[in-house]
Amino acid sequence: MIVVVPRIGLTQEVVPTSALTPTTNSDSIPSDGTYFADILVRGQPVFQVGSLSDLSATQRAQIVNRRITSVLAQPKSGGTVTVEPDSKRGIALLKINNRVLMTVTQQDAQDFNTPVEPLARQWASELNQAFKQPPFVIDVGQRLWSTLRSFQRDTISNLPSFIGALLALFATWLIARSLRRLTLVGTRRWQGDDNSKILVSRVVYGAVWVIGSIVTLGVLGLEFTTLLGTLGLTSVVIGFSLRDILSNYFSGIILLASRPFRLGDQIVIKEFEGTVKHIELRATTLITYDGRTVYIPNQEVFSAVITNNTVSGKRRTSVTINITYKTDINTVKKIVNDTVLKVSGVEPEPKPIILVRELGISTVNIEVRFWVNSQRLPFIEMTSEAAQAIKESLQQAGIQLAPIPQMKIIQATNNGNNVNDSNNHQAKSEQSN
Repeated sequence: MIVVVPRIGLTQEVVPTSALTPTTNSDSIPSDGTYFADILVRGQPVFQVGSLSDLSATQRAQIVNRRITSVLAQPKSGGTVTVEPDSKRGIALLKINNRVLMTVTQQDAQDFNTPVEPLARQWASELNQAFKQPPFVIDVGQRLWSTLRSFQRDTISNLPSFIGALLALFATWLIARSLRRLTLVGTRRWQGDDNSKILVSRVVYGAVWVIGSIVTLGVLGLEFTTLLGTLGLTSVVIGFSLRDILSNYFSGIILLASRPFRLGDQIVIKEFEGTVKHIELRATTLITYDGRTVYIPNQEVFSAVITNNTVSGKRRTSVTINITYKTDINTVKKIVNDTVLKVSGVEPEPKPIILVRELGISTVNIEVRFWVNSQRLPFIEMTSEAAQAIKESLQQAGIQLAPIPQMKIIQATNNGNNVNDSNNHQAKSEQSN
């Protein structure tokens, strides 16, 4: 038996003399009973090899598989399997990174009915394809393992940065919480509502967290200029996607800061009138006089004309009476003025004003203006009581109120019919829908 001595730094399986020449004894049986064995790359079979005179197929495949595994186990296992034919000995070597993977012999050529060199190139191509396209599960496992190893190394090396970042976050939480409490305590002296105080405390709390987050990212190694660029780009994207929501929040902040109305005020916003129940960053809540709850986005509140009926505490109302031309106007004025001032709830200052508003066809129209509480219920009640007192006082003085002119009755009737017609038309439309 002739042993082929490998080159320096190369290893290859032992090639017997019988492997150098075509074997005619096809009836020889391997010692383990296995004629062919798989060559594996990452656990997947690529091709099969047969036995040699002194090596079974299993033993030969184990030698080749061990070499392939050692190549793949190296950190940089890149390379291409090449074929190095040896025409003198009638063999071909499959090599990668100057290492011999296996020897293609005349026995292999006889087993697969292919010449040595074409068979070697075929096997080299299959190995290269297997090296470049590893199985999915094995590739995922290897990537996961390498990632975990890298994470472990990075965690150990960056452990001081992580500890510093945790300390910075803890300090930020402690400072933000303390400043929020101090802000709430300090704003108790303000002449404002609770929503404004809560807003200020939240702004302080959020500002501390923003500064603390920047410091924490700096401890982790993020550059301040990069952070500013990231924050700028992020703010632009968020601004475009959430512009309506952010507009409501910014409008809420301005409303809470400028305070055109407060909790409990009775206001008019567009077609809605009621009592302010909540002033939040997103919306303002009104309770209408008929018990409905209306949520108005702060963006619409901020851009609308707001009528605050209760901000001054006093509100002027008026009552109109009609007298005949024969009635003395000065006498009527004196009786009406004394009567209005006696009504409980009518403010003595500013004093009531009695005006001749119109000289009609058959009546003189007199308007009585006086001030009452600006709240909705007292306003309505005082107006009603004052009108009733005026009517009774004039009747006791023998002054009869003139009837409404016939023309005005006709106009009022027509207006009422028009309103009824429109209501009936609307009801019919709703039923048809």
